[in-house]
Amino acid sequence: MLPNALTTGALFSGFFSIIAGINGRFVPAAIAVLVAALLDALDGRVARLTKTESDFGVQYDSLSDLVSFGLAPALLSFNWSLAALGQISPMAGKLGWLAAFVFVACAALRLARFNTQAAVADKRYFQGLASPAAAATLVSTIWFFVDQGIDGPTVSWLMWLETVFLGLLMFSRVRYLSGKGWPRGDRVPFAWLFAIVLVIVLLAVDPPTVLMLCGLGYVMSGLVITVMGRRQWRLRRLSRLRKKRDAESAAESNTSSDEEQS
Repeated sequence: MLPNALTTGALFSGFFSIIAGINGRFVPAAIAVLVAALLDALDGRVARLTKTESDFGVQYDSLSDLVSFGLAPALLSFNWSLAALGQISPMAGKLGWLAAFVFVACAALRLARFNTQAAVADKRYFQGLASPAAAATLVSTIWFFVDQGIDGPTVSWLMWLETVFLGLLMFSRVRYLSGKGWPRGDRVPFAWLFAIVLVIVLLAVDPPTVLMLCGLGYVMSGLVITVMGRRQWRLRRLSRLRKKRDAESAAESNTSSDEEQS
């Protein structure tokens, strides 16, 4: 019951975010999505610790994630900023709600792909930006702008770009560190404890700014990891091709020497 209760709490937070955003309470709506992300991070770990993992829990968690990290942040972005594009032109208005739909659709596609590849995927990495991270980055940006006194309509095109960009990253093949492989061993490194304390202090000083910067930093980290990984893969491929050519050349040289001796 405990993992499913946490999942239900995440679902409730996502639903509350939708209602709050419709009523113009944008900061509580953003915080509700962040609370859902925290509960989502706990339910799977609690299920593994208590050895109560089940197929029902996996499916229930995915449905909850679609509401909390797909529908809720997309509607919040639309209600706070993207809806104002309709004041520019009918076409801009359509682009506004289509951006929100792209975010929801990519979240659904990402969750479906994750469920089908969970058994064979590398646990150290996520393929595509995780939906909780995408949602947290989007809503923390909204929270930051509201905290700075910036109205949604003034940054509508910026929010359009971020909504679409984060949505496409969810269904991309960009690799992101999952954090499931760290820390290694039974002991937690002291640096981790210091980092946790530092993050808590910074959050106490300015929560929206710190959350937004952490989210954007994580988003960019996947792009860097992917580019570096592809570069290393190309270098290894070139090295194998060179070794293969050298081996073939050596074989041809040995064959020619044998023929000359004959």
